[in-house]
Amino acid sequence: MAIETTDSPIDTRISLGRAIPGQGMTTDPDNPSPWEKPPEYTELGEAAEYILGYLLEEETYLAVMEAIANGTPLMDITQGLLFKGFTEGKWNPDLMMLLAEPVCYILLAFAERADIDAVIYSGEKEDEEDEAAVFNTKLNMEKLNRFKKTSKVPAGALPKEIEKQLENLPAPNLLDKPEEPERIDDSLLGRI
Repeated sequence: MAIETTDSPIDTRISLGRAIPGQGMTTDPDNPSPWEKPPEYTELGEAAEYILGYLLEEETYLAVMEAIANGTPLMDITQGLLFKGFTEGKWNPDLMMLLAEPVCYILLAFAERADIDAVIYSGEKEDEEDEAAVFNTKLNMEKLNRFKKTSKVPAGALPKEIEKQLENLPAPNLLDKPEEPERIDDSLLGRI
């Protein structure tokens, strides 16, 4: 909808793309818009089944999978699907919000099944980089890998009696049936 402004010295047209205040009161009550009627689905399960059926239609499935493969975030696709259903009168805004998570999981399952690396939301890569910078995960992973390589308890960290008992334990064979672990003398644990 374009609004003509006459207050400015230059004649301009501003397109706001939204309803004018009070416009809803001027619509024909005998011919309401789909979203002004009671919704078609009121239960979360029924609405999720409808969306799954819609997504499994060949034309829709191919279009959605192409969008996911092109890097369109799953939440953007979810928002589009849910808003389209709302404007068609399929559900109300409350149910639309409840459907966001299951629909996104459905899309994620489709992407995983097609072996496509899906982007969940726009800005996901930047968030991962920021998180790595904040929590210094690279350094922590290096420390963890070094610890895995050495994987020995530092000398002097345990009392000598316990270290001797640990040294005498046989190395486990991963193919054998698990056995009851040997018990360490509880009286020695009191000194730790």
